[in-house]
Order: sequence, then structure tokens, then C-alpha cells
Amino acid sequence: MKEIYLDNAATTPVIPQVVEAVTDCLKNDYGNPSSMHRLGIRAEKRIKDAKRHVADLLKTEPEEIIFTSGGTEANNMALLGTAYSRMRRGKHCITTAIEHPSVLQAFAHLENQGFEVTYLPVDADGVISLDDLHKSIREDTILVSVMHVNNETGSIQPIREIGVMLANRPRKPVFHVDAIQSAGKLPVYPSQWGIDLLSVSGHKIHAPKGIGALYIRSGVRIQPILFGGNQQDGLRSGTENISGIVGMGEGAKWIARQLHENSDYLRKLKYTIVEKVKQALPDAVFNGNIDNGAPHILNIGFPGLKGEVLLHALEEEGVYVSSGSACSSRDRKLSHVLKAMGVDDRVLEGSIRVSVSYLTTEEEIEEFIPRLVRAVKRIERFTRR
Repeated sequence: MKEIYLDNAATTPVIPQVVEAVTDCLKNDYGNPSSMHRLGIRAEKRIKDAKRHVADLLKTEPEEIIFTSGGTEANNMALLGTAYSRMRRGKHCITTAIEHPSVLQAFAHLENQGFEVTYLPVDADGVISLDDLHKSIREDTILVSVMHVNNETGSIQPIREIGVMLANRPRKPVFHVDAIQSAGKLPVYPSQWGIDLLSVSGHKIHAPKGIGALYIRSGVRIQPILFGGNQQDGLRSGTENISGIVGMGEGAKWIARQLHENSDYLRKLKYTIVEKVKQALPDAVFNGNIDNGAPHILNIGFPGLKGEVLLHALEEEGVYVSSGSACSSRDRKLSHVLKAMGVDDRVLEGSIRVSVSYLTTEEEIEEFIPRLVRAVKRIERFTRR
């Protein structure tokens, strides 16, 4: 039985081009980029090339890219670095109730440090109100952080409109966007949208884990949260992960081409799943707005079932999905995202996340549906006993 991987929002398979680039780097360009000899200079060039590829994906300048150990560090660096650098101007921050744990826990830390945080609610589609945001901004607001695409439901926030709103403020707060789930699947242009800081992750764009990047708009100042050798202009100390950086650069180059050439492919796969699930399992509930959500993420609820049980039933069918955010699903708590959206508990408990990538085939989607039906029917029979 062929395995079907539909958990791409958790992590994406590393593509052969990335494996080849990383392997070549490990074999040949192992020098420390801070060294002044030839091997160090070669390693430094690999970093510059990777920065260019990530910048091309985001339509920014290479000098505005800082490499991190992943999306979590990029988010923490943006939030803590901004808060600490601007605390004399104010201690009020704004975010949403459905952010990734790496954002919510960073803000919880800031609250313990004396900062005040406003958590914006979302509607049934998982989208904030611009009016709520406007009313929440104060004279002492120094930071607004809103994710572009939610990692559990695929809901899309009005990032461009927020950028315009904040740009017109007399004392503009720093605007951070977690674009970890949107980069490479949707257009993301921070310099055009009024974004000051933007986080991306390598393993969401078919590059290795343990590498990410933070876009820092030219002229924006943040305080470093790591100290040491002053690498990357003193913003992120520590000897650079050259092979990971090379891999992320190669992944960014590849996925930028897919976004340009195959922008409708992911959405086609998504709509195929929706249509066939509606036909085969009419009791299923789709959490969030299907038409206005991200093209690669679906959150499907099966009332009366347990999401974790269905996940393992699908695993027995050779299908891999998620019961929510892979970063927090092991703590067995009900999704804070679905709760914030007002999803009924019976649907919430029976929800799974299905996420595709450019590597997912139409044949895999066709085969997924009967396996899903078998898994659901098997659990229902067991439940009725």
C-alpha cells in the first residue's frame, strides 16, 4: 500500500535539489564564514547566495534577511527584540488569539516582564476585525504581530490592509508577520505591504529543519536576543549553519518557481478534497472559510469522533495527517484556534488537519478519499458498540 503524506503544514519533504546542495556544502564548503582564508570566504559566499534566493521569494533585499535556527527563533527574535528595544516608548503590544505557540508564549513571557498584550478575537472564519485592531491601538502601542496564514485552519488575515492602517499612525507600531505557512504558497511581499518584520521557516518550503529566516526592513532596529561573536551584523550571534542556510536558499529558489508557475495547483487539490468529502461523508464539517482560506490547508471536523483516534486510523491506512498544530498536538489540549473560532466541542474534538504541497499528486488525493471513508466508518462501527 502506497503511503500518502498529507501533513505538509507540519513539515514538507526535502526535495532532491536541496539534498544535493546541502551534501555538496557539507563536503566542500565546510569553512567558518568568519574565517579570513579561502574556505571562509567560500562559505560566506554561500550565505550571500542563499540570502539572495530568500530575498527573491519575498521580493526584498538580501541585506534585509537574517538566518535563524527556525521559525520559532525568528518569531521570538522579532517580538522580544522589538519589545526590548522600544520599551521606553511604551509597553503595549497587540496580537491575535489564534497565533502559533511560538508567538503566544513569547508574548506571555513579555507579560511577565511587565508588558501589556491585547489579544484580538476572531470570527467564525478565523479572521480578525480591522475595526477591533484600530480600536486597540494606543499611544503606547509599540508592536503589532499578526500571522498571515493560520497553521491549523488556513485562515488568512488582511495583512495588506493592516499595513496601510499602521502606516498612517502618527507613532507607527512595528508590524511583525508570521508568514511561516504562507511563504511559497501565497504571494508575500513585506516591503510592499508595510511589514517591518516577517518570519519564514525552511522546513515548510522543502528545506531542512533547524533553519529559518527573519526579514528586517531596512531602518528597523531590534535588540538581539543572542550574544556572542556578532555574526550577521550583530543581530544573531553564533557560527552560521552553512549547510542549513544553503538548503533553505535552494528550497526558496525552488518554491518561488512553483508559486509562479503552479499557483492554482494547491487550490485545485484542496477543492477536490472538499468536493469528494462532501459527497462521501456528508456529516463532515469544514472549519473556516474554504474559499477565502489558504490553498494548502483544510481543517475537517467529524462530529462525535476523536481527532487523535481518526489520525491513527488513517495511519493504519497509510495516510498521514495531523490533529492540529504539530508543535502543540502532543500536549493533548483542545485547539485554541478552533476554540477562538467558536467551533462546537463535538466538531472540535473530531477535527483533523489535511495539508498538501506541490509534491502531492492528484492520484494521491483520489486514493485518500476511500481510505478516509474506511477509517471513519471503522471508528463509527466501533463507537456504536
